[in-house]
Amino acid sequence: MSLLNPFNKRPGLNTATILLVENEEQFQQSLANVLVEETAVTVNVRLAKTLPLPMKNDESRPRIDLVVFIINLTLDKSVKSAKASLKYLDPGYFLGKVCFMVTNARQALGCTGRLDAVRQLAVSLHCPVLFAEDQTPEGVTSSARRLLTILKVASGLVPNTTALYLSNLTRCAMPPDIDQPSFD
Repeated sequence: MSLLNPFNKRPGLNTATILLVENEEQFQQSLANVLVEETAVTVNVRLAKTLPLPMKNDESRPRIDLVVFIINLTLDKSVKSAKASLKYLDPGYFLGKVCFMVTNARQALGCTGRLDAVRQLAVSLHCPVLFAEDQTPEGVTSSARRLLTILKVASGLVPNTTALYLSNLTRCAMPPDIDQPSFD
């Protein structure tokens, strides 16, 4: 299995490609349907349960501008699947071309360990974490709008802005532990 590389193919003119990776495929399809309705640019949406992607489609696969790991906080398998898939991404993707989208945070209020694990993963990789409401059409539309903003920057469609610059503005940061003493 080979690594998915962000710079091995030429970009399409006025085109952006997003890869949605979700183990359960619950939110993935509804989000994809909203994303392809974008009219300002051509948005190609690719869906995957996990990485690596099959090698047989490698030649026909377009350049992937943004990889989104959709993590359902109510399922421990979702977090583990995202962690396992990360090793199949080229390090170039972690320069503003990867983000985590967390769903069902309200239902998982008792499971703060999973949210902390996702946040620690995002901090270690300098990636943003987006929270999404997947139960309502308005929530799906709002999530798609936020992803489109990041996708346009990651694919180079926004002048004078790079994915690395946007990544520095939106990356996840862990707050200092409250129990630790302050030396101020």
